[in-house]
Amino acid sequence: MSSKETSASSLELDPEKIPAHVAVIMDGNGRWARKRLLNRVKGHEQGAETVRRIVRACRELGIRVLTLYAFSTENWERPKAEITALMTLLKKFLESEKAELLENGIRLTTIGETERLPAGVQQALSDVRAATAHLTDMTLNLALSYGGRSELVRMARRVAEKAACGELSPEAVDQDLVADLLYTRGLPDPDLLIRTSGEMRISNFLLWQIAYAEIFVTDTLWPDFSREELIDILKQFQQRERRFGKIKPEDRA
Repeated sequence: MSSKETSASSLELDPEKIPAHVAVIMDGNGRWARKRLLNRVKGHEQGAETVRRIVRACRELGIRVLTLYAFSTENWERPKAEITALMTLLKKFLESEKAELLENGIRLTTIGETERLPAGVQQALSDVRAATAHLTDMTLNLALSYGGRSELVRMARRVAEKAACGELSPEAVDQDLVADLLYTRGLPDPDLLIRTSGEMRISNFLLWQIAYAEIFVTDTLWPDFSREELIDILKQFQQRERRFGKIKPEDRA
């Protein structure tokens, strides 16, 4: 697709219906590499290029928050050599993309047990978060060493601690309080969840936050996911009627 066709395609989107928050389960790097008889690390490297492409596209399309499921708590069970390669790639990505994030007004945030990451990765994250903390055009939110169940357990412990020391009564526990104690505090819930590679599961991702997200699954492997496919999904999203469990007034008996 030419740049003119891409521009025309994006112009078909209704700017009033652009999702504020898009979350993506980036799946298929390993299968992409296996299909090409390459090492899995090559798939992760190509996946990092797709991250760059999709971050740029989201910024240009006016998406305010992009959350990428980059490394789960379960991923720590992968072979040590693959984990080392992933962490090296993550550190290089952070260092290489810092300038572009600054240039494009993109703030970097993270969710997950980032204290489990290697010291060098933690330092790179800290540097980029601090450098971009003042930016407001878009938020790139990386889920690193993240698990939805672990997040809910963490939240429950914090509620219990507050109750045990008398800071919190049972009556004060509501949905707003729970949301305030999650990693995603201050961010809107995802409007749209995209999963690549065709797998029909959410893989322990944002279990609380995606309660009313529109879900799209594509067979495309993450390294092949494109701006054009993102725009096509956004078009489909804009055609959906989001009721949040309610019905339209005209449908009432």
